[in-house]
Amino acid sequence: MPQPQGFTYEQHTDGTVTITHRGRAAGTLRGPRATQFLAEVETSDPQLVMARWTGNYKHGNERTARNHPRNQPRTTR
Repeated sequence: MPQPQGFTYEQHTDGTVTITHRGRAAGTLRGPRATQFLAEVETSDPQLVMARWTGNYKHGNERTARNHPRNQPRTTR
């Protein structure tokens, strides 16, 4: 999986955090969620943290989709 890039965040004076991806707003965090995000971004890889918090991250349903009947090869009757 390629490394996420292009994310930045800005902390405002009212405690709000705005996350942008390549110049466009990707998410706004307020209150305890903003505090939790700031603590996590300081201790981990900031690009991965911002990708996960904005939802632009691996969704976790790839294996389930691969095993779905519509994605199986057709059998002849």
